[in-house]
Amino acid sequence: MAAVDMRVDLGGLKMRTPVATASGTFGYGFEYFGAVDYPKLGAVTAKGIRVEPWPGNPMPRHCEVPGGLVNAIGLQGTGVDHFLEITLPRYRATVPDAPPVIANIWGGSVEGYAEVARRIGDAVAAIEMNVSCPNVKEGGHTFGQDPKVLFEVVSAVRAATKLPLFVKLAPNVPSIVPYVRACEDAGADALSLINTIPAMVIDVERRRPVIANGSGGLSGRAVHPVAVKVVHDARAATKLPILAMGGVYEAKDAVEFLLAGANAVAVGTALFSDPGVVAAVHDGIADYCARHGFASVAALTAEGLQL
Repeated sequence: MAAVDMRVDLGGLKMRTPVATASGTFGYGFEYFGAVDYPKLGAVTAKGIRVEPWPGNPMPRHCEVPGGLVNAIGLQGTGVDHFLEITLPRYRATVPDAPPVIANIWGGSVEGYAEVARRIGDAVAAIEMNVSCPNVKEGGHTFGQDPKVLFEVVSAVRAATKLPLFVKLAPNVPSIVPYVRACEDAGADALSLINTIPAMVIDVERRRPVIANGSGGLSGRAVHPVAVKVVHDARAATKLPILAMGGVYEAKDAVEFLLAGANAVAVGTALFSDPGVVAAVHDGIADYCARHGFASVAALTAEGLQL
């Protein structure tokens, strides 16, 4: 039996496999060396990067819950200069045949997003925009919750970089379609779906939130059916490639995303408990394609659901 072609093209990012890591769960790429089978990764997405260093939220800032994790790390990061001068060289020196890096970026203003994209230049393989951030110039309203503002910030980053540009959207909107179309119209090359779902955990004995920030974002197994639905709805509205994430703990979860219309998948929260999940998901996708007669992962996505 011929080997399955695992290569995918995600909006101009050439990936040797359809498996990536999700931002915020894999550090800056080198921290898992020795624990993860890197040759089975098509890309590594770094922690969120902004222009200046950012301390994140106070402790405690994460809490395990049934079916997942609630976190409010607050996008702690070292800033773009440290990322370019220290972090990227260390990653490439540590990991042989290192998978390409997707830089996840954010800012408190349109100008902030564009500036970090400009500073990065061509140092990475692609840029992923986290638009679930407060727009400080507009009273704190999140960039990704208004299609007009979303169009503005994606357009600004598009003008600032020639790299493949992905936009990471949150699911907590009535319909994902207007946001997908805003990204497409603004020149995005691909979509990342989904970001975490707003959540809160209360310590009933102390009568206080468990997380110092009050609330955070839910990830893990519990969000997977939501993510599959969002990917399916986005695929019906656009031809943009989709990097799907949300509750990928085994190959079956990844295959669901591919059948729903995703072109590649990202593993996130599962890495905290089992770094071996990367290899298991990769091998499981290949086995599924072989058993069902698909010569490539791309063919599986193209065939999609049998409705």
